[in-house]
Amino acid sequence: MQIRKNFNTNRNDQYITAKEVRLIDQSGNMVGIVPTQDATRLAKEADLDLVVVAPDANPPVCKILDYSKYKYEARRKISEAKKKQKIIKIKEFKLKPNIDPHDYDIKLRNILKHLEEGHKIKVNMRFSGREMRLQLPIQKGKEIFNKLIKDTEDIVKLELPPKMDGNQLLMILITK
Repeated sequence: MQIRKNFNTNRNDQYITAKEVRLIDQSGNMVGIVPTQDATRLAKEADLDLVVVAPDANPPVCKILDYSKYKYEARRKISEAKKKQKIIKIKEFKLKPNIDPHDYDIKLRNILKHLEEGHKIKVNMRFSGREMRLQLPIQKGKEIFNKLIKDTEDIVKLELPPKMDGNQLLMILITK
């Protein structure tokens, strides 16, 4: 027989310090407010654990249950929830302001492929120090981003429109 304080605790044995507890038996029925020693005795008689489920209540709420079975069921619920999740990955594509048209087409094709798979796309264009001093490369980068938006406008929605962030131009695309 073990006395445990919390469902989420990693410590095995924590003793209940309250004099009285509100007790719920193994079938889920409310027993009422009983002394802690009586609750411990009832749990021992049922060969189960006494677990504090609401330590902040006045008096604390305790339940008689098989703690290892509860932990097993909780892990199963978490794993079932993970199976039903859809994981969205962020794919990052880096472009240059002086990108060749053929290279642009390859990047566009890869972006479309990843969008069809349901991923988010982060497009990044980094400018070097001398490119930051001149406005021409930055303007050219914005034109490339606008062309990319225009080429993908039928299946893409902008989550983050093109914006300068320090020395790079960023945008995030998602499927509609």
